Amino acid sequence: MSQSLATIVGGAAAGLIMVVLVIGFLWFCMVRCKKFSNRNSETGSSDPSALVEWNRGGGSTSARGHPLSGPQGVTLFNLEDLEQATNKFNDSSLIGEGSFGLVYKGLLLDGTVVAVKRRLSAPQRAFVEEVHYLSQIWHRNLVTLLGYCEEDGFQMLVFEYLPNGSVSDHLYGKNSTTKLEFKRRLSIALAAAKGLCHLHCLNPPLVHKNFKTSNVLVDENFIAKVADAGVLKLLDRTNDAIPSSLTSGGSTFQDPEFGGMGIVSQRMDVYSFGVFLLEIVSGEEASKINLTGSGENLKQRVKSGVASNNIVDRRLAESFTLEGMKDLISLTLQCLSIDGEAAGLPNMNMIVSELDKILAREMTWKTVMGEGTATFTLGSQLFTTG
Repeated sequence: MSQSLATIVGGAAAGLIMVVLVIGFLWFCMVRCKKFSNRNSETGSSDPSALVEWNRGGGSTSARGHPLSGPQGVTLFNLEDLEQATNKFNDSSLIGEGSFGLVYKGLLLDGTVVAVKRRLSAPQRAFVEEVHYLSQIWHRNLVTLLGYCEEDGFQMLVFEYLPNGSVSDHLYGKNSTTKLEFKRRLSIALAAAKGLCHLHCLNPPLVHKNFKTSNVLVDENFIAKVADAGVLKLLDRTNDAIPSSLTSGGSTFQDPEFGGMGIVSQRMDVYSFGVFLLEIVSGEEASKINLTGSGENLKQRVKSGVASNNIVDRRLAESFTLEGMKDLISLTLQCLSIDGEAAGLPNMNMIVSELDKILAREMTWKTVMGEGTATFTLGSQLFTTG
């Protein structure tokens, strides 16, 4: 009897010990979970990218001194790195000014040359999200967005740097002594058209809204790339000011049918591309071209200039065929079509196809016949209209 009692007491004691151990284990787990939850509550999210955002806003300085990996591989640069790359944004590094702000040439520690665009603005989640979106858009004829930075009251975009500047520089700007013969101009136009076409083929399509000759850059091999794609969309998304020249209808590149109306359409880019082609043909800034006649729109003025033999860049003498120039001017006029002629307005895919054909024919004709087979001709021969 005493042996049975001892067995019962021993079993009860063992059971009590097991219960104590289980309760202790559960308590330990609860404490650990609470501590983990408290750490995440400091950023309002357990998302690592949100923690990076909190750190960048002043919660920690441990991120300084090296670039961080942002969303989907986008490089989040530190202000310290970009200051070092641009000599503290010295005027000697300043290379221009665009819709986003001042543009500086920079050299990163790994030897990469970049263009840094900087503007005053408070940190915004919308800015980071838009950078994330734009970083996923890649095409060999679009300037690549490499990364961004938000520190000390500034927003910065870091792009690849193209050493040969803009097409406008070579046509009528600081590098206008460069001779861009006709085939090279066609090649540049085709590359720019492919860049815009890629934007329009996205789902949903992305309208550039600020396409112009100064936003077409060329690399060391004169391969053209469209710059500032999506920048106006970013400014609009973050409720930041858009340059008045783009909202008042004062830009030569802006379709007069849409200027200042707030309507976003792919047709805006097509019209702007037509103005770009006009500058490719004339070698002059569209707003300053002295065309004979005073038509009520740019298309009519171009027709007047063709009729008076006052439209083709004299520097192109003997570098084009009559057929090639005629076809390019015809395409230019199609792009400049206004309301009432929309049925004949080409899209960017059609423009790419037509430029490809013109360039291919030009290469063949000039190879077979040699240079100097075409000179300036009467406007009535170059372009005929009813």
